[in-house]
Amino acid sequence: MITLTGFADEISSDLEEQLDVLESENIRYLELRGVWGKNVLNLTEAETVKIKERLTRRGFGVSAIGSPLGKIKITEDFDPHFTKAEHAIRLAAFFEAKFVRIFSFYIPEGEHERFREEVFRRMKRLVQLANDAGIVLLHENESHIYGDTGERCKDILEAVSSPGMRAAFDPANFVQCRVHPMSEAYPLLAGYISYIHVKDARMDNGSVVPAGEGDGQLRLLLQQLKQTGYSGFMSLEPHLQATGKLAGLSQPELFVVAAKAIKKLLAEQEMKWN
Repeated sequence: MITLTGFADEISSDLEEQLDVLESENIRYLELRGVWGKNVLNLTEAETVKIKERLTRRGFGVSAIGSPLGKIKITEDFDPHFTKAEHAIRLAAFFEAKFVRIFSFYIPEGEHERFREEVFRRMKRLVQLANDAGIVLLHENESHIYGDTGERCKDILEAVSSPGMRAAFDPANFVQCRVHPMSEAYPLLAGYISYIHVKDARMDNGSVVPAGEGDGQLRLLLQQLKQTGYSGFMSLEPHLQATGKLAGLSQPELFVVAAKAIKKLLAEQEMKWN
């Protein structure tokens, strides 16, 4: 069974509007990244309590804390960042979320090998923190960080070698790194994937499009997930712009376009979702 969730801050900065749109699409989870114009790590304690109260009252759960952990230069001091990681772990426990999304640090162009061991050292510290709290870190592949290609994502996951760190598979981000998600990255990462980002993009210009309309090989991904019996979250991170055939649509409307696109693909594969 697939459970749909999403980055609701792409709908609106207002919590109630986020929940209204999710509810209209029968989506009962969100990946908590931003509310009221603030990143989740910058919310006050009173704000987090208010959010949890509203989520509970309206019957929503949190699939993951969509943190920006690891989105600093590898040359920056890690200790203040580690303090933020401790806060992210506490938030995951507070919201009863199993996962915290992370990244693997911005690397100077062409210097991946030079900073490889430092990336591993930092990631191992983070995963130990998560393990102690019973939380799982999800490494998201993205351009300009160490884990941009399938090979380097696997490099991290093998080096850390812990059930406390898994992969969040983002097809569009691979496309934007000139990597074919299913033919090049997926075979390397299949055994580590515990979360899917629903995002598609075109190889020629990197533009993000609704699921199934780009080069992210979303249909192949769903076929493979069905074959292997994947049961878990698929998180909508649309990044759609109101241009071209989507011109004039508001952010809530663009999120609905993204939701309907992945539902159509799931229906094609006769995959159930909730």
